[in-house]
Amino acid sequence: MSEEADVCVAKVRRACCDFGFFLLTGHGLSEEEMAGALQLVKDLFALPSSEKQKMSSTLNKLNRGYTAMSEETLDPEKQSEGDTKEGFYMGREVAADSPEAQTPLTGPNVWPPEDVLPGWRRGMEQYYEKMTALGHRLLRLVARSLQIEPDFFDAKFRPGMRWLRPLHYAPQKSDVEKGVLGAGEHTDYGMLTILLTDGIRGLEILPKKEGQRGTEWVEVPHVQGGFVVNLGDMLERWTNGVYMSTPHRVVMKDAVHRYSLPFFFEPNFDCRVETVSTCVEDGQPPLYPPVVFGEHLLGKYAKTHKDFEGKPKD
Repeated sequence: MSEEADVCVAKVRRACCDFGFFLLTGHGLSEEEMAGALQLVKDLFALPSSEKQKMSSTLNKLNRGYTAMSEETLDPEKQSEGDTKEGFYMGREVAADSPEAQTPLTGPNVWPPEDVLPGWRRGMEQYYEKMTALGHRLLRLVARSLQIEPDFFDAKFRPGMRWLRPLHYAPQKSDVEKGVLGAGEHTDYGMLTILLTDGIRGLEILPKKEGQRGTEWVEVPHVQGGFVVNLGDMLERWTNGVYMSTPHRVVMKDAVHRYSLPFFFEPNFDCRVETVSTCVEDGQPPLYPPVVFGEHLLGKYAKTHKDFEGKPKD
């Protein structure tokens, strides 16, 4: 690698160890492309409730489509009501009659009709493909930062499970003491999240302090033209806790609309996640037992989505 690449790898490693979050610029997408994607998010949630309900994720077992305001509760133990947000799940498009569709959470997407939102599907699919390419580039960067082969993760993420999830937060101030939040405290379930935001404040993280759970929430800054990237549970397991899947939440500071577009870049459903050797000290057992990603994901959805019916297919 070049000296410049070495510096980049070192910065990523430090951010992954210290925060589990980093800001990404120089990623190859223009500000116009990013603004266009956010406009698609706004267009979707501007639809009448009756149109959105026709696309409800409760009408299928793939967790695709619309999730209503407060349908998800990311921190059931501390929240008095569901997250003050609505969302929409879209994943890799797989025909219903494909053998691949036998895998849980795999199949066709739910789309707004073309006469309702002209060009919306095409625009989202184009953005999805750009995020997929960026995700694969980040995987190799992460692998290099762990001093393992750059292609270590490649086969585990092809075709992979990945989702775009447009989100709209209601114009309602959060009340942490009463358990009312835009999004409750949680860690992300998979590998990497690449987040596009509209610049409205709210995202907070809880970094560890001296290896222990932190006590101070830190607001994540917005960088124009940049993405927020955070690590998920699977990367923490792969790295034996060297890289952190950091708790985060959304606390709405003002009664304004907030829009975001996270892209969840995940391994194959049947991927067995085991700690890599470079992250285990000689003679010491790994901190985490092996886990199958898809089983982990289904369990998380069942706990946080009140109407989730996804389950392994017979």
